[in-house]
Amino acid sequence: MKLTPLLLCLILFATACKQNTPKPDFLTTNIDTTVNPGEDFFGYANGGWIKNNPIPADESSWGIGNLVQEEIYNRLKTINDKAITDKAASGTVSQKIGDFWSTAMDSAKLNKEGIQPLKPLLQKIDALQTNADITALAANFHNIGIGCIFTDYVAQDDKNSEAMAYQLMQGGLGMPNRDYYFNTDSKTVNVRNAYQQYLLETFIQLGNDSATAHSNAASVYNLERKLAISSRKLADLRDPYKNYHKISLAEVKTLIPNFGWDEYLKISGIKTLDSVIVGQPEFYTALNNELKMTSLADWKNYLKIHLVLSEAAYLDDSTYQHYFDYRKALSGTSKPRPRWKRTLDAEEHILGEALGQLFVKEYFPEKAKERYSNLVEAIRDAYKERIQHLDWMSDSTKAKALDKLSKITKKVGYPDKWKDFTAMQIGKEAYATNMQHASDWWHHYEFSKLGKPVDRTEWDMSPQTYNAYYNPSNNEIVLPAGMFTVPGMRDEELDDAFVYGYAAASTIGHEITHGFDDQGRQYDAKGNLKSWWIAADSVQFTKRTQKIIQEFNGFMPVDTLHVNGSATQGENIADLGGLLLGIDALKKTEVYQKNQTIHGQTPLQRYFLGYAYSWMIQDRKERLASQLMQDVHAPAKERVNGPVVNVPEFYEAFGIKPGDKMYRADSLRVKIW
Repeated sequence: MKLTPLLLCLILFATACKQNTPKPDFLTTNIDTTVNPGEDFFGYANGGWIKNNPIPADESSWGIGNLVQEEIYNRLKTINDKAITDKAASGTVSQKIGDFWSTAMDSAKLNKEGIQPLKPLLQKIDALQTNADITALAANFHNIGIGCIFTDYVAQDDKNSEAMAYQLMQGGLGMPNRDYYFNTDSKTVNVRNAYQQYLLETFIQLGNDSATAHSNAASVYNLERKLAISSRKLADLRDPYKNYHKISLAEVKTLIPNFGWDEYLKISGIKTLDSVIVGQPEFYTALNNELKMTSLADWKNYLKIHLVLSEAAYLDDSTYQHYFDYRKALSGTSKPRPRWKRTLDAEEHILGEALGQLFVKEYFPEKAKERYSNLVEAIRDAYKERIQHLDWMSDSTKAKALDKLSKITKKVGYPDKWKDFTAMQIGKEAYATNMQHASDWWHHYEFSKLGKPVDRTEWDMSPQTYNAYYNPSNNEIVLPAGMFTVPGMRDEELDDAFVYGYAAASTIGHEITHGFDDQGRQYDAKGNLKSWWIAADSVQFTKRTQKIIQEFNGFMPVDTLHVNGSATQGENIADLGGLLLGIDALKKTEVYQKNQTIHGQTPLQRYFLGYAYSWMIQDRKERLASQLMQDVHAPAKERVNGPVVNVPEFYEAFGIKPGDKMYRADSLRVKIW
């Protein structure tokens, strides 16, 4: 077609209009203008998005984390698909990724095999002759990632961060924690019934007739319930001193004489062991009794259930469906997530850092790493000033707090040194076999750390993870690249006011504050569990944290279930601290000082909207109920509305006044850091 001058002008005009049309602001479009920020700030900031984005049937919740994860999933899927076609040399990262992906995604092969990959292990269970034989099998199961009986691991000694220690914790339950065996609210009863149905269906799948399956299911449930009675509640696991009992191996053998520790440790790969840290001795007393009193037949049934429970996600669709039908009582989802996403989750668990090497080359430029590294220092400076100006802390404790703050190590984006996965066996035999081989590799990798110097350069998350953490034993914050992702946006498109709320407050400030929350404050600058506070300062701190416990105890996110203020206090302290530090750092920026509006919003408003955006999540009631019972994090809405009411600048930003639901008198506001 010949372009006339008039037609050419029209095309150029249309193109120019398209180029000049401003990109819609995601913060603005997420706002629900029918909600008053003084009544429900979470609903105001995120309500527009929530109304327009219902939870998919295969998800228990839906929000910012899912949106970020969707982008990460698609990026990782591209990496996996490419690995299949690369035909890389045996032993390389690409070979392992390609073989893992192709084997896990071969649903026809998986459905044909059924539970056949578990047959050798089921035969080992059937071959047990006495209760004493349980020792060797438990060791082998733990080596290959099959959870049962108790929990053990190797980690830094809380009281000597330079040493790696062998540690024993309670465990061995089929449901998430002990409260599921005893609470009487309707949602917990529903989960309990679903689990008991799962036990029944699994025994039928294993070849039991109906009567035998009912009997075996009851015996397993009753055994777990006995272990649950002596298991500690979620809040009781927060005190690091009460969950630290360092004893000799001889004392462990005295505590649990009915378990063959010499054989167990040998199979686990531990050659010499001077001491053991036992978290909950009363659990092991109860376990010792059951090892003697519970019949071998019941223990065999217990081990079979935990074998299938651990491996169900890596087997055929029918086996997974039984598992999903139980788990949906916890999540509220009505259908399973697609296999490719579940496969990526499993792959992340065992090959996350290997994937990360390929991920950061494509998706996390050096400029972004520099931006967030600088943000860490801005938050550190803000915390320094807050500590210096505290009116309730003595100069002696302040000096030690400032020393600890200065020595917090920052790890941003990805590791400087990558793990070597060469020895991990990943092939095309079976999905479950690959998971067992990988778990065995990880077991020996972790247990081989005993007696060696602590490697403080190591990361416990992969670069693509949408999460972050503070490690008290290393006195470090770890901030993976995935945590700073904003769906559909390049990092350079994000304004500072938003970033200070979304990243500096909710992630960086949050993690640094964990170094000074109810648990983190008990570790010194070197990462040792050691008292470094003046007694009067500890009293003041505890007095102030009682206010945040009381505030969150008052929240009732679903039905009659309340937030557990004691169990969640560490996260709530960190949320509040992060918000305050983010504001202090923002006030020093040119963006804040110029106070120019963006999309009609002041920097202070975009800061709080950015923080709320980091918790733009909606949950099914079942998931909320489950979270309240087993998670030390409060639900998303409470993590927004809970801390902001304690921040003076929130009142300034949105004109909150007495009489508004979000208003709290100054005397009632939580003031810690």
